Amino acid sequence: MRPNHSFTIYTSSAELPKGWDTIASRNIFLSRNYLSILERAAPQNMQCHFIGLFSKEKLCGIALAQYINLRRINTFVEEKSFSLKDYIFKKFSSHIIVIGNNTLTGQNAYLLNDLIPETEALVLLRQALDKLKGIYRKKCIYINLLAIKDFNEAELPNFKAAGYKGYYQFCTQPNMIFDIRKSWGSIDEYLADLNTKYRTQYNRSRKKAEGIEKRKLSLEEIQLQQERIHKLYMTVAQNASFNTFHLPKNHFEVFKEQLQDDFLFYGYFLNDTLVGFSTVIKNGCDIDTYFLGYDDSVQKEKCCTSTCFTTW
Repeated sequence: MRPNHSFTIYTSSAELPKGWDTIASRNIFLSRNYLSILERAAPQNMQCHFIGLFSKEKLCGIALAQYINLRRINTFVEEKSFSLKDYIFKKFSSHIIVIGNNTLTGQNAYLLNDLIPETEALVLLRQALDKLKGIYRKKCIYINLLAIKDFNEAELPNFKAAGYKGYYQFCTQPNMIFDIRKSWGSIDEYLADLNTKYRTQYNRSRKKAEGIEKRKLSLEEIQLQQERIHKLYMTVAQNASFNTFHLPKNHFEVFKEQLQDDFLFYGYFLNDTLVGFSTVIKNGCDIDTYFLGYDDSVQKEKCCTSTCFTTW
């Protein structure tokens, strides 16, 4: 690696250097505004760190790192009680540092400009991981696991060239991308392109969801519904087989307050009672689905699958 390349670790978004948002313009999830929101509304077991990469003291790359303490949540939710599996996992793999965003899917770990090759940037990020590990060691917190998340197979040679030895490669659920065709000017035109099986499933879901009213909620409405929203979110979280975090109660309120029209919160009401919600974040020309929640009893009665609230 060239000696004129360096990195700096920041513990607050307020410390980020000039030019950060110029590089982050391609991805809202690395912007100064989003990172400041994440600080305010992060899960209790998560701490964020921000990494600036420099070439001859000029900012050439930005990255997000997160420390996660799994001891502070019930990781294996399906056990419903503290098990031997949970004990072993928490004892030996409870302290994690991730390059990337553990609350999202997709490549939201870092962005670079033309001043630094990707392989050399990855060398700096590997060194930053080691430095963060040392920072936590001084606090008597011993990191059990280092991770870099959400990359595709074509990017793996760069990691190998950057010296990422001893890392175990594994796959999780794929990042699902849905492209909207120009010919879809209405829901009927979209349905016409579906095959019979999925068109029938859509119509069945719509039929079962009769009586459900969809509303776009304002900041004030999100604040008024905060307790109910958190309960619906926790229904989904507690049905997951594995969790590394739980969102705080003010999470969606903070996101709506700061991102405004770039954060959309849809509530689903039955007899004026909130029974489900879905959220999306505008990211340039894309829209990223975010968290959802639902009332388990209403979901079983009104929908065929757990995603019905988000698809209509």
